[in-house]
Amino acid sequence: MLTVAQALEYQTQAARTKTDLARRPGVYLVNTMLAGAYIGLGVVIMATAGGPLADAGSGFAPLVQGLVFGVALTIVVVAGGELATSAMMVFTQGAMRGAISWGRAGATLLACLAGNLLGAFVLAVVLHLSGALGPDRPGGRMIASMIAHKAEESGTELFFRGVLCNLLVCLAIWCAGRLQDEVAKIVVVFACVMVFITSGFEHVVANMTTFSFGLVGGLPDATVAEFARNVLLVGLGNLVGGGLLVGAANAVAAAPARPAGVPAVPAATEAPAEPAAAGAGAAAGAGAAAGAGAAAGAEPRPLAAGRR
Repeated sequence: MLTVAQALEYQTQAARTKTDLARRPGVYLVNTMLAGAYIGLGVVIMATAGGPLADAGSGFAPLVQGLVFGVALTIVVVAGGELATSAMMVFTQGAMRGAISWGRAGATLLACLAGNLLGAFVLAVVLHLSGALGPDRPGGRMIASMIAHKAEESGTELFFRGVLCNLLVCLAIWCAGRLQDEVAKIVVVFACVMVFITSGFEHVVANMTTFSFGLVGGLPDATVAEFARNVLLVGLGNLVGGGLLVGAANAVAAAPARPAGVPAVPAATEAPAEPAAAGAGAAAGAGAAAGAGAAAGAEPRPLAAGRR
């Protein structure tokens, strides 16, 4: 397992790599669209698995939905893709350490959100044409119920449910980045995702698919105005939960101590750190992932010892 300081250096390098990738708009757009669609697939399995239970009045529906939705974030981590909610943590840490500017972080995050939205909308159109979540099916009724419930939530509820959601999502990515075993990574991702889905918290990218499907299907509670309200308030909440409570908090927690009277050296002027203190194995795990995984547009993840 990487130390907290090594994990912070790894995420800092990932922030630089991700923002560099955005300088290639076509490539970056594809990566962001893929992540939006992958999270949308989580909405599909959540509705498909939970719909029949909801129709039967089972209280286990939220738990089952939470247990299956983890496949979405796992696909993003393993297959690769640029997801805005985890980028909120990564870009915050990169900007705090001087690896990227705050302006560049913000512009790249907005581009990531736009790409995620486009990918979610394309998936929603395909789903609508497939009829897999039609109004006569349990999954379709579940989607309609989800949209109606989100439309009833107040702005305060949407915001703070967004905070709690991305606190858990970014904890999943942060913890997975420290781990060196693929099975352990998947377990921690599923555990964190299970908590936020079962608890009814709000994920801005997942909601993009939900509302896009409602708009395409003409569901009564899915309006452009409600969609915009949801994305704005949940997105801001996600930013606070992921960027501040996980990203900034861990950047402060991992800040190295320095002798009294010795000025701090800006992170941007330092040579890229190699986590040599943990031995050659940990250095290869962090360095290889930052160079290969992040360059491919994937969620940050060090490779396991067997694959280094």
